[in-house]
Amino acid sequence: MRIRLDRRAGPCHRTRHLDDRRSPRERAARRGSPARGHGSRPYAYRHGRNVRQRPREKLTGEAIAGRRDEVFLVSKVLPSNASYDGTLRACERSLARLGTDHLDLYLLHWEGSYPLGETMRAMERLIDEGQIRFAGVSNFDVVQVKAAQAALRHHRLAANQVLYHLRDRGIERKLVPYCQERQIAVVAYSPFGHEALPRLDSAAGRVLAEVAQRNERTVRQVILNFLTRLPGVFTIPKAGQPEHTREMPGDPAGRFHRRHRRSRPGFPRAQSRCPLGML
Repeated sequence: MRIRLDRRAGPCHRTRHLDDRRSPRERAARRGSPARGHGSRPYAYRHGRNVRQRPREKLTGEAIAGRRDEVFLVSKVLPSNASYDGTLRACERSLARLGTDHLDLYLLHWEGSYPLGETMRAMERLIDEGQIRFAGVSNFDVVQVKAAQAALRHHRLAANQVLYHLRDRGIERKLVPYCQERQIAVVAYSPFGHEALPRLDSAAGRVLAEVAQRNERTVRQVILNFLTRLPGVFTIPKAGQPEHTREMPGDPAGRFHRRHRRSRPGFPRAQSRCPLGML
């Protein structure tokens, strides 16, 4: 049985939002690395973003050389490149740097100034030509997801990658149910949050430590277990250290003791409308 930390209403926990006024360079500066996606096969994740994209994509290509069939390879197109022609060219550049002939999933990083229809039309062409297998979006709320779906004429929207962690659970209210009904995968980035994990001497930290100890799991595995309890939701935790990589495959979605299904304090579920968070 999977744990259920809290069912009480609580405040929205946000530090950055889609409607902020940061420049594209600032908004695109979120760090990422190849990681294992829980709820899927190995997930070699590659952000399309600023000038750091080039060396990182080359590094990713080197890491998966000779193992392409073992990973689910994902990249993104930035809104500044998301015109029809720009999307096609951006994908070609990513494929060249990654040393592969196709991506498994190609995402629009967030909605920008180019018409969404142009971007989705380019995505469909990339699918038809075999350069990508699936098209998706990132940092889209329900209204935006509906618009992306409407813009696709011949292929379905496969995924929406969004911020989701214990202190930012707003997507559980409307976005996750909507995507579940339409078989759109919800890909949770930053599942451990953008701040440090709760101190073990805090109320929230003690909850996590207790559940981890009783179930012979680590705190990170407890967190991943909770976040992936919903069908169609999986996570892409960053593995910045070798020990993190070894820890992640530790069956975070395995069965937990029945007593840990009851409500727990510290991580309330948002019940009021919250803007979609983004890093």
